[in-house]
Amino acid sequence: MNTMPLRATLALPLLLLATRPAAGEPVVVKMATIVPEGSQYHLILREMAEKWKSASGGAVEVRLYPGSVAGDDIDVIRKMRLGTLNAALLTSTGVASVDKSVYALQVPMLYGSYEEVDYVLEKMAPNLEAALEAKGFVVLNWVDAGWVRFFTKTPVARPDELKPLKLFAWAGDPEALEIWKGAGFNPVPLPSTEISTALQTGLVSALPTTPQAAVLLQWYTHARNMTDVKWALLLGAMLVNKATWEKIPAASRPALRAAAREAGLRLRAETRTAGPRDVQAMQKRGLNVVAVDAKGEALWRATAESAYDRIRGKIIPAEAFDEAKRHLADFRKLKQAVSPR
Repeated sequence: MNTMPLRATLALPLLLLATRPAAGEPVVVKMATIVPEGSQYHLILREMAEKWKSASGGAVEVRLYPGSVAGDDIDVIRKMRLGTLNAALLTSTGVASVDKSVYALQVPMLYGSYEEVDYVLEKMAPNLEAALEAKGFVVLNWVDAGWVRFFTKTPVARPDELKPLKLFAWAGDPEALEIWKGAGFNPVPLPSTEISTALQTGLVSALPTTPQAAVLLQWYTHARNMTDVKWALLLGAMLVNKATWEKIPAASRPALRAAAREAGLRLRAETRTAGPRDVQAMQKRGLNVVAVDAKGEALWRATAESAYDRIRGKIIPAEAFDEAKRHLADFRKLKQAVSPR
């Protein structure tokens, strides 16, 4: 008699019990983020953590790891897959390491306002979230960190002035590096955790980042010129490992999701109101804002658009790229139709 099916049947309940927390023990959610400890962004996350504990009746405990102590976004996603971390507030680089479709929301020089990005995201979010969940990650909210500008050691007003500089690029994305190089730039691939050191030592002399990140992480103190052109919106999201999410009592999940979405809205609002204030604060401490006139902006736009054919299908799945452009065109038509003549 073959006893293997019987043994498997008997072992199954034991295996299920082994994957669940013991009765009375909370589900611990280890959540990493790049935001510095003590910042307003960190405080919002701490308040969300308290709401998760309260709403679950103590069944869920969030442990925050701020300030990149768990590594950069690529490290964090790897640790989430391994189970040593369970959740994270990530930039698009981390999200894209799971599914690159998210990059369709930050095509350089494609979007001109928060309103445009918000509209396209609303349309694309259901498919993006389904794709991420199919790969083991649940989206709890969408956030952004403001508009990416170029922070440089020497003033840059035109693309040709940026090309000779050593430009920080995220390590682990060889396709993006090739596109930067193909457009005539000089990218230096590094983990984001090494940006400060790279700027101080001269390994990097230009950094695409947002004013919010530049002031929070003090990067601008080593790159005191900011090119005043909106290169792209830096999107982000809060993800939780699906296996961890499913350990949380089902009855608690709606309240936890609602608290996470509220935190996302607060993070987004903080970013959008803080942007101009952060630029002014940096200017008072020596930041030089390099003005870009209409001709200069046209040059930046032409530089970005010249790479679209290489971005589509290589960096961003063609279907997602085309969908984003279609929604954006629809929004602009609607906006034009309701605007006063």
